[in-house]
Amino acid sequence: MVITETEFRIDGRDGHRIEAYQWRGEHSGRGVVQIVHGMAEHSRRYRHVAHALVQAGYIVYATEHRGHGQSALDAGTLGDFGPRGFNALVDDMATVSRNLRERHPGQPLVMLAHSMGSFAAQIYMLDHATLLDGLALSGTSALELLDPRHSGWTLETANATIANPNTVVDWLSRDPVVPAAYIADPLCGFPLTEASLFSIFDHGLRTADPAQFVSVRKDLPLYLFTGDQDSVNGYLAWFDPLVHRLRQFGCLDLSTHVYGGARHEVLNETNRDEVITNLTAWIRRVTG
Repeated sequence: MVITETEFRIDGRDGHRIEAYQWRGEHSGRGVVQIVHGMAEHSRRYRHVAHALVQAGYIVYATEHRGHGQSALDAGTLGDFGPRGFNALVDDMATVSRNLRERHPGQPLVMLAHSMGSFAAQIYMLDHATLLDGLALSGTSALELLDPRHSGWTLETANATIANPNTVVDWLSRDPVVPAAYIADPLCGFPLTEASLFSIFDHGLRTADPAQFVSVRKDLPLYLFTGDQDSVNGYLAWFDPLVHRLRQFGCLDLSTHVYGGARHEVLNETNRDEVITNLTAWIRRVTG
């Protein structure tokens, strides 16, 4: 199958130009997948995931968060969400979802969000769940438990349980190619500004409030998948409470998958083919 990759821009509500990518094949008709990347990385790291989903019949889109991507590098704003903080990222995600709905009327739309993107997606779900037909969260965590001001988690301690790491980012994956490529990528590994970092957790407090879920549609299919050696979820200590909370709040279609031995980027792990196959099967179920 010939897969085409197209770069374009989507206008945000405040005039911000959202850097976007599309992948599609000759017979993409099952639905649309919106990929939301994590912190200090970029959308094209998900090209292999997009290609697998296109092969399965989907049109795939991915966009760069504020403070991320080539446009932020060119502007000298890497790591800076801007004055509205994390909520601006969430608003951009909803803007993109609406744009994709307009581009593909009648097609089911599924969001795949990783790490920091999954944190934004937890907030997104409170206000915009009706835009989606399914939401998959990779490498996610309960935000109030992960908050470094309380948990002590830092990028510097993320390798703590790895014996003789080769790089400072071995916590990403057991595949040595992944951390090496991450370090070599100029669009990866930069720090967030302090204001941007803390805005994630300040704005994310809503996700621990039962009152915020009262009006959220309970039938939205959710899929949470992660590794049991992921320091970002506290080796499941901050993942399991999130799953319990979502069930307690009344989510009716919640699936989980924990991969033994896997680290933070399960989509880039040594068993990535298994992970992507399971993700694709779940997307096929929720899109019919």
